[in-house]
Amino acid sequence: MTVSTRTSTPVRTPARTVETPRETPGGTSGGALADTNRRDRTELRAESARVHAQRDARTDALFAELAEAGGADTPEGHRVVDQIFALHADLCDGLARRYCNRGIERDDLLQVARLALLKAIRRYRPRVGASFAGYAVPTVSGELKRHFRDHGWVVRPSRRVQELRLALRQKREVVTHELGRTPTRDELADALGVDTVSMGEAEGSDSSFRPLSIDLPTTTGEQNHVADAVCEDDPDLERLCDHVDLGRALASLSPRTRRVLHLRFVEDRTQREIAAELGATQMQVSRLLGRTFQQLRDELGEPEPLAG
Repeated sequence: MTVSTRTSTPVRTPARTVETPRETPGGTSGGALADTNRRDRTELRAESARVHAQRDARTDALFAELAEAGGADTPEGHRVVDQIFALHADLCDGLARRYCNRGIERDDLLQVARLALLKAIRRYRPRVGASFAGYAVPTVSGELKRHFRDHGWVVRPSRRVQELRLALRQKREVVTHELGRTPTRDELADALGVDTVSMGEAEGSDSSFRPLSIDLPTTTGEQNHVADAVCEDDPDLERLCDHVDLGRALASLSPRTRRVLHLRFVEDRTQREIAAELGATQMQVSRLLGRTFQQLRDELGEPEPLAG
């Protein structure tokens, strides 16, 4: 088979420039191929319209049967609802797939969309000039968006930040088109009528859907995981637990014992000075401190292993 390798080459004539037709490897001109593609698209649109018209007609007939059956809660109504659901399951699943890979499991999105389709079937009231598909699409889409708003956030921001985030996404496209370049944060803030702090909150909320795991390997090679770059041992945090436990143990002591500990370790008094203030002997103060220390050690020490 001979394959044409000619390309579009301008041919100079005294009057004008004539361009030879571009041919494809199979010998078909580009114009003919474009016409074929247009015809294919037209045929596909016509076939899709025919299928949708048949589905709408079948759906109207099923809703008429549903009305005759006495509603969706009757045994016959259940059967009709199942048929309407089966006719529009592909439409429903297609809407759900638009929201995949945004932080919520695909099966969860399918479940939300299908429940919304059943809700639409129950709420729909047939009328002239309106198809069920035209009613179901915004109903299912609304339920999916509501599910994202209520359950899609790992760290859920306030409603104000959520609304500003959506407004920011829309306004950024408009301002970019007007300026012919990427707008700065100050320009976006002026366009939305908010301060830059609110802008930062709205931009930061994008990571609230799917934040990065601190166990994610780094790309710099300096650390093994993200946690190595953002985390470190904090001795104050370790001491905080000891302070909380000590406070609980001290709360179990009598007021007189806590007074002795305060004089000894806060005011730095000697045992003789404490004894003089309390009207006791130095030996009594020493024994009281010894018993208190042992009691605190028992409460704050490591638990003994269980026998057996």
